Amino acid sequence: MPSRTLGSDVTTTFKTRGEPTRAADLRRMKWRAGGLLIAVTALFVIMRATTDGSGWAGYVEAAAEAAMVGGVADWFAVTALFRHPLGIPIPHTAIIPNRKDQIGRSLGTFVQDNFLDDELVAGRIRHFGPAQRLGRWMAVPANARRLGEQTSAAIGGVTEVLDDDDVAAGIGQVLLRRLEEIELASVASHALHVAVDGQHHQAAFDAALRAVDRIVIENQDILRKRLYEESPWWVPEAIDDRVFDKIAGGVNRLVADVLANPHHELRVLVDDRVRELAVALRESPELGARGEVLKGEILEHPEVRAWLESVWVHVKEGMIAAAEDPDSELRQRLESAIVSAGRRLASDPVLQAKVDRWLEGVARYVVSQSEGEVADLITSTVARWDPQQTGERIELQVGRDLQFIRINGTVVGGMVGVVIHAVAGVL
Repeated sequence: MPSRTLGSDVTTTFKTRGEPTRAADLRRMKWRAGGLLIAVTALFVIMRATTDGSGWAGYVEAAAEAAMVGGVADWFAVTALFRHPLGIPIPHTAIIPNRKDQIGRSLGTFVQDNFLDDELVAGRIRHFGPAQRLGRWMAVPANARRLGEQTSAAIGGVTEVLDDDDVAAGIGQVLLRRLEEIELASVASHALHVAVDGQHHQAAFDAALRAVDRIVIENQDILRKRLYEESPWWVPEAIDDRVFDKIAGGVNRLVADVLANPHHELRVLVDDRVRELAVALRESPELGARGEVLKGEILEHPEVRAWLESVWVHVKEGMIAAAEDPDSELRQRLESAIVSAGRRLASDPVLQAKVDRWLEGVARYVVSQSEGEVADLITSTVARWDPQQTGERIELQVGRDLQFIRINGTVVGGMVGVVIHAVAGVL
């Protein structure tokens, strides 16, 4: 049904779901009740016109008369709830339209006092056992997949609506503060200890030896020329060549020996020096200060600052891609975690009790904080309804059943009329 304006700025819209069916049922029941009233009225007129009211005719006439009275009285009572009977503004009629605001307040108070009770809600939660039911539902892979889809969609939606500049700047500042709190010398010392204990530094040492060996081999002409320049003028070139070959060959043989021997004395020397450096980094104030200066210079570099602020963009792109891909590791891990959590929740009474108690606490808090708002919502909503439409909509909901009151009033009135006529005859 279209909206109706109730003043300058208040508009109400009534839901119309199922109204055609209810309206048809209401019309049918009104015709039945009205038809019965017409029938008893016609019977009364016939009996008055064709009989003298004696014998059985008196009982029929009395029954018809009382049925008319009962039917009209109940018609008046039912009609007076929703409108003025026959359009006549009789006092205390059109009760629902005229008193809808009071009805709204009473309904809000009734709901608040009888439904929004924290003990009642908590008791229903305890009886329902939501934790175990939730666990069983989550443990079903199909349900976990649906929940994973919804969670992934929520993750993607949240990341999409966030302001990239603000988030990137915030994350960059957090990372920067965390990096500023780190003591570079201490971290380097720990890293060296780990490298030496695991012999990881030897791999770097081997790579350096191979690099030296390759430099000597690939740059012999340059090195030989430099030796010529540094050698005295009176030394023959043949001797320079023999010296250079000895030096180059010695370097090559030394590199080969060190690479082939894991216990070479040069390796032991490197181990000792690296351990000494690790200790010095941890204990030397001078090296610690130099490490902090170096760290500050690195963190102040514009490219480092730009990289820190760009972390969010890469994280966001990865999260959105993973959330949209049903076969991504994020989705698979999320679904697996949901199933695992559901199985544990369904089988662990202690965890169930904790979750149920938490839900009870949440329900109590929500009820205690919102019961007044719910009552006000009901009251204010009803207050915005149009009085005439209010009566019509409520009549659509309950009017069909109220027509049985008219039918019953007509029937009961006829029965009472027979009894009264019989008692009057005896008296």
